[in-house]
Amino acid sequence: MAADHTHSAPSAPPRVRRILVVTVVPLFVATVLAAVLLWPRGGSPQTDGGADVPRYPGTVTRVVSEPCPPVPSAPEGTPRVGDGRCGTVDVRVDDGPTAGQQVRTPVPDGPGAPRVEVGDEVILVELADPTDPTTSNWNIAEHQRGTPMVWLAVIFAAAIVAFGRWRGLAALAGLAASFAILLTFVLPGISAGRSPLLVAVVGAALIMFVVLYLTHGVTAQTSVAVLGTLGSLVLTGVLATIATAATHLTGFGSEDATTLSMFQGDVDLHGLLLAGIIIGSLGVLDDVTVTQAATVTELANANPGLTRLQLYRAATRVGRAHIASTVNTIVLAYAGASLPLLLLLTADARPIGQILTSEFLAQEIVRSAVATLGLIAAVPLTTGLAAVVTAAGRTAATASTGAPASRPQPDRSEALAALISPRTAGSDEPDQTRTAPPPEATERWPQSNRSTDTAW
Repeated sequence: MAADHTHSAPSAPPRVRRILVVTVVPLFVATVLAAVLLWPRGGSPQTDGGADVPRYPGTVTRVVSEPCPPVPSAPEGTPRVGDGRCGTVDVRVDDGPTAGQQVRTPVPDGPGAPRVEVGDEVILVELADPTDPTTSNWNIAEHQRGTPMVWLAVIFAAAIVAFGRWRGLAALAGLAASFAILLTFVLPGISAGRSPLLVAVVGAALIMFVVLYLTHGVTAQTSVAVLGTLGSLVLTGVLATIATAATHLTGFGSEDATTLSMFQGDVDLHGLLLAGIIIGSLGVLDDVTVTQAATVTELANANPGLTRLQLYRAATRVGRAHIASTVNTIVLAYAGASLPLLLLLTADARPIGQILTSEFLAQEIVRSAVATLGLIAAVPLTTGLAAVVTAAGRTAATASTGAPASRPQPDRSEALAALISPRTAGSDEPDQTRTAPPPEATERWPQSNRSTDTAW
């Protein structure tokens, strides 16, 4: 999350808290009830994914490289095409019925085949010989990646806790909750034939409630961020539905989707595309909404004299700067995830107009555009809610205490004189010999209603 502060925001007055409770609690209850109704029952449907090939861990003990024989269909002496690798690899099986046994496998070859050396930890597969079921052949499938990934996860968690302390620990708990909801509700629900869009919206809302309150605490500021995120999510879902229908996207815009349709033909790939847009937008949306809610709170604390409109305008200027950088982040994130696709399309001989409107690339363009539109809408929505809640809280506090909501504003000439007049070394008393600032200095004092936006 982008908004993190070392001090907590002042507690909202009881009337403001009651209004937020009456607004947020029914939404949370509705989300939980929808999750219960959509929760998959009876286990995930069986898919035709082929036979389960046994896989065993092993350690490479010896590698013997040999020249590759000529291609059988080619004339004598013709070398093998490509960067072929031939030879044998001796591997010690570390687990399973044949643990401790040395097996011999061919050197892995072909596109994406792993390169192995002595001491590498690998995954072995045992394949029965079609001509003689009583015998089997061993092959190296891939490297073992468990140990380095565990170390990476430990370093990741340690860095977050070291920097964020208790807030970092809460963020890790929120991350674990997000994955738990995705793995136990969203993915099984889609696999069970539920509407992917409905499951994604409910799952994203559930993740939002758990993560935001767990990470940032149950405060009025967090409740404003929750409402802003929920409203932006609904808008993103509506925009995604309209955009995908207008562009006639089918969801078959990637090889993964096509493969999924072969193994599980009843999955709605168009709905799955919409679900991906919703889930992908959530992570950026809560970043923006939490930041905007915190910005309004900090501005109100720093200058209680600001009106509701002034709070909204000042925080919106911060939001514009945030959006300007976040939009680039979204586009680059989608481009980075689709680099193989983009490289494939650049080799296409078709006109650029046809390439841009093809199913493969149009899907990514629509995904980026819809996520950005939802993100832009989150700024005024959350900022307006935060300004209303903050101003209402300040008004309620004033009415209950009888004290003015704004602190007295010092004279600008006196403040400027205090900054530019010299002080006597080692003295804590005010300097009585200070003079008033020159007139031209006071004329250059910034106006309170002047925008702080840098001119282009």
